[in-house]
Amino acid sequence: MFDSIPGYEGIAVGGGGAYLPPPMSSVPMPVPEQAASHPEWHNNIPSISEGRARAAFADYVSSKCCYSSAPVRDGVITNMESFNTYRYRLETFTEYRSTECCQEPYTGQHVDAGIQRAPGPWEIAAQPPSCFTEHKETIRVPYTSSIKKCNPCSGLGRNPCSSCTGTGSKVCSGCNGSGQCPDNESCNKCDNSGREKCSSCSGSGFHKCDTCDGKGQILTFINLKVKWSTERDDFIAQDSSGLRPEKLGKVSGKELFSNAQITVYPVLGFPDVSVAQASERLIRDHQVKYTKNSCILQQRQTIELITITRVNYTWKEKPYVYYVYGNELKVNADDYPATCCCSVM
Repeated sequence: MFDSIPGYEGIAVGGGGAYLPPPMSSVPMPVPEQAASHPEWHNNIPSISEGRARAAFADYVSSKCCYSSAPVRDGVITNMESFNTYRYRLETFTEYRSTECCQEPYTGQHVDAGIQRAPGPWEIAAQPPSCFTEHKETIRVPYTSSIKKCNPCSGLGRNPCSSCTGTGSKVCSGCNGSGQCPDNESCNKCDNSGREKCSSCSGSGFHKCDTCDGKGQILTFINLKVKWSTERDDFIAQDSSGLRPEKLGKVSGKELFSNAQITVYPVLGFPDVSVAQASERLIRDHQVKYTKNSCILQQRQTIELITITRVNYTWKEKPYVYYVYGNELKVNADDYPATCCCSVM
């Protein structure tokens, strides 16, 4: 339908929706600068006190309806070990654009197709939200609106009734079309004609066309759909604490490094080599993955130090372990010794 509009060829009403590749940038990529010294990268591992570890453990147990507080009250802490791990996070703020062909009943709206060239999908101005904020916007593409005859009703504004096939009447349900009732008397329901008025169309034989709302014409146009999205990937360095890495996904840590610009560059000089390698890999992956069908507006990379304290304790002369981790002092105690089974009725 829009083959005559450059940049929108081959799109029919109801079609479209695929994300469109942005034009190649003519601005040269900036050259990375030598990384500055970051003495905070070498800070000692923060530790928590025994009192804070006990308090966090007590809060954790009180949140569990099936856990007895006896191990918290009577357990004896025998050793506390501090560990740390790093989380590298890369966020890429992207803009996606797609086109969608639309139609609506024509009721006198402005028609502008052919007045001048329609702007291409990436030529239309769209104000993005603040960086790393999710948002969607729909913009009608200028100079694409035109009037077409409604195909479903051939421009008549009405369609034959499917119940009576356009006749306005149906076989009488009282006499089954014979004009007489079982007692050989005339059928009052159809006045002895054998047919009754169609209740679906009130005897007119037609229904108003839903596509054009009875107008006989439709307005077709192209909508530009813009989506701003933040693509995120995390890398958590291995540690020797024994806490499962997936537990760290819902906690925050101490921010050691943050850098945001249109295109970030791999972290240089970080003491944990695996973090530096993850930085290089993820930045490369984001460039390959998100420049195909979106425009990268901003990138941000951060490194957090996440503290982990492994608490060894005894209860009833048996050893157990729990972990306190993250700024939120979340607790994990997979081997908690005093639980009971509950049934939810």
